[in-house]
Amino acid sequence: MRAVIQRVKEAEVVVEQETIGRIERGIVALVGFAETDRPDDLGWMARKIASLRIFNDSEGKMNLSVGQVKGRILVVPNFTLYGDVSRGRRPSFAAAAEPDTAEQLFDQFVDVLADQGVEIAQGEFGASMQVNIVNDGPVTLIIDTESV
Repeated sequence: MRAVIQRVKEAEVVVEQETIGRIERGIVALVGFAETDRPDDLGWMARKIASLRIFNDSEGKMNLSVGQVKGRILVVPNFTLYGDVSRGRRPSFAAAAEPDTAEQLFDQFVDVLADQGVEIAQGEFGASMQVNIVNDGPVTLIIDTESV
């Protein structure tokens, strides 16, 4: 499982000109799934994202989690995170989970992340989405369960 995490001032997901998910201060998590992902990966990633200390404390140091600042998380499915461009110019998505598997993993991940006590908004699996983000910092991290 792979996630690109961005600290945001606000963000929204729009599908067919309708906003389906919106947050103010918080995290946008673009998430992708590989064929090799296991249920344990979902829990590890959810705990990691919810507990990341990427928000500033009163001294301006990144020392607070999204829950501590009463922020929210916007979770957006993104299979292109497993695009391999090491050969040629067109990405290969051979490492990405098949759509049915990825959709199940995405739905499970949203539930597991919500169990961390953080309010969640989400994108729509398989939809053409426009994601509008106002980055804060910017603070952007890439987290990969394969490195764990």
